[in-house]
Amino acid sequence: MGAVSVWAEHVTVALLGTRRRGVPDLQEALLPEADAAARLLDHAGLLAVQRRAGMKPGAAEAVAPAPAEEAPAVPGPAALRLEMILGGERGRMLPEWLGAAARGGYRVPARNLPELLDKGRSDRAIRPYIARAAGRRGAWLALQNPDWAYLLTESGASAEGVADWESGTRGQRVAALTALRRADPGAARARLLETWTTEAAPDRAAFLATFEHSLSAEDEEFLERCLDDRGKDVRQNAADLLARLPGSEYARRMAGRARGLLSLGRRTVRSRSEPWITVVLPADHDDAMARDGIPFHPAGSFAPSAGRVGARAAWLREILARAPLATWTETFGLPPGGIVALPVTGDLARDLHLGWARAALLQRDVAWARALLSGGIVVEETDLLGDLLRILPADERESVAADLIRWNDRQPDLLGVLSRIPGPWEGRLADAVLSALAAVLEGPGASRHLAQLCRLADERLTPAAAPRLTELAARHDTWPLSELAATLRFRHEMLLELAAPAADREDT
Repeated sequence: MGAVSVWAEHVTVALLGTRRRGVPDLQEALLPEADAAARLLDHAGLLAVQRRAGMKPGAAEAVAPAPAEEAPAVPGPAALRLEMILGGERGRMLPEWLGAAARGGYRVPARNLPELLDKGRSDRAIRPYIARAAGRRGAWLALQNPDWAYLLTESGASAEGVADWESGTRGQRVAALTALRRADPGAARARLLETWTTEAAPDRAAFLATFEHSLSAEDEEFLERCLDDRGKDVRQNAADLLARLPGSEYARRMAGRARGLLSLGRRTVRSRSEPWITVVLPADHDDAMARDGIPFHPAGSFAPSAGRVGARAAWLREILARAPLATWTETFGLPPGGIVALPVTGDLARDLHLGWARAALLQRDVAWARALLSGGIVVEETDLLGDLLRILPADERESVAADLIRWNDRQPDLLGVLSRIPGPWEGRLADAVLSALAAVLEGPGASRHLAQLCRLADERLTPAAAPRLTELAARHDTWPLSELAATLRFRHEMLLELAAPAADREDT
């Protein structure tokens, strides 16, 4: 009896049971005849070994060696601290450690890369930080393991090792296309067009997302075609990209829709004539709106962070978010700050501000971001705060964020605002945070809010604030405050270990 048929006979016995079918004889069996079930298992083990031992090794191409590293590995103390962080000690400091390592011109030690790349599989937030500090060997490892392919996309490195455009994984192809978009957008577009009609919808959506790099008017014709794509995500990506091109035909269509909804009128209030924005909600949702990426929201489905809103108000927000912001400075003859300060009819000011805030994010418009943040107009929508702050110049961001904290002295609101303000918290912003901490300690409900506030501050507050925090902790003997002071000292030591060598700092 051949090896295959012997195996098949034993599989049949296992399926039917030893009471219904006898175990075939096997010369190598060692167990007594009476124990049929045990004998079957014994046979299975022997046969499995025989089958594996008899397999011929397959042919495989040799893997190209990892390229030589350009950046040095982090110094010894920093490497030890990384292992502490990966082991669970103050693990939330990992993104800052990675960012500081990259700024210092260092890379992660090779022995830590597999564990670090595995962390990136489950935590998308740290992927950009890993990409900055993983070095060339990190990219090489990502090419060998599909689970780590995200690193190629994040880094934008060319997918070295991919034989051609058709042969790579989705992650490798996205990485290659991203690199080409940065170097030669036209060539990247031409390469994608070669295979566009044969790609699956999820792949088309992923490839189209790379157009955010070096986006220009030359992409408009292709993006307009994508508005008619069969894939929903492809259509939405194309609409979002076109909304970032103020001179496009798409932008003109949106501006036309928007002008029909808002107008500047005047009302008499207490014997004074004042300008008001009059709003007319969209009457219906037609095919043209759907093609331009304005989804049909069932009533109440659009709820950014608080409250619910009807479908017509949701359409208004979508149209405003996609119309060029210059539409309003030209139509109303006012600067952004003057426009957002105008009263609005029908209790729709919040809808207008949210639409304009999303437009400012899409169009990266500093003047509108500044106007919307001024006076805390969008403070209630904390999801937008951090993104709008990032648009501002770095030297302005700190002062505006400090004012936002001072405007929100109620503790629940303060926590929501702080959670959206990116670090590092330095200068005036650090002063405002420390003042807020002192106010929480002296106000009612301190125990409830102090731990949350300290948890936010431990990642973002500048370590230079540690002495002042230690003084505050001496006056208020509470664990969250003491733990925050210890964390700031930990971060201070960590950043010193990762600082660029003195010679490099002198050169710069």
